[in-house]
Amino acid sequence: MTDLTPETPLARTRRARRVDRALSVRYPDARCELDFRTPFELLVATVLSAQTTDVRVNLTTPELFARWPDAAALAAADPTELQDVLRPTGFFRAKTRAVTGIGRALVERFGGEVPRRLEDLVTLPGVGRKTANVVLGNAFGVPAITVDTHVQRLSHRLGYTTSEDPVVIEAELGALLERREWTMASHRLIFHGRRTCFARRPACGACPVAAMCPSAGMGETDPVRAAAMLKG
Repeated sequence: MTDLTPETPLARTRRARRVDRALSVRYPDARCELDFRTPFELLVATVLSAQTTDVRVNLTTPELFARWPDAAALAAADPTELQDVLRPTGFFRAKTRAVTGIGRALVERFGGEVPRRLEDLVTLPGVGRKTANVVLGNAFGVPAITVDTHVQRLSHRLGYTTSEDPVVIEAELGALLERREWTMASHRLIFHGRRTCFARRPACGACPVAAMCPSAGMGETDPVRAAAMLKG
């Protein structure tokens, strides 16, 4: 891509939307990769996903929700039994405290139901803005931008932001993208970060947005070798 130093805010907005459209073609199946049936299950699963993979969480949650299917049950769970179930996800003691705390908070302050407002969600134990946005966007259909490590990395590489603050990145991405696309655009960036635009060595030669990316060429540029790097 050519030098983007003189890029105007309007040009950046148009480019960001072209990038998002290209990623929608590349990843038509982009979605939340955590399994869930209810807002409660997604909330807990997202908290458990810290420092582990979605695959590992998905292997753990069937037993978790079979034994403790709602906020009241989780609030009353025996910590030792719960730790045994959560052990494979890592940091199981802290996660046990967090999810039982979430259960108690939901019962005591929200009638056992997951609240639909970000301001309420972030008051729950272990729930930050990223987790709240996952729940809002995927359980309630409220447009929300999730700034995880992939979204943060790609936002820098694509020249959308220079900030390291997730809240600032969220606001800057929100200004570039149509609100109705916020949730899916987050998924597409996450899919791209997991499958093509890797942290250490991106597969630039097989990237569908290389022509629009100011960082193109920082990784493998040979199309054949880059294609062999792709995941998923």
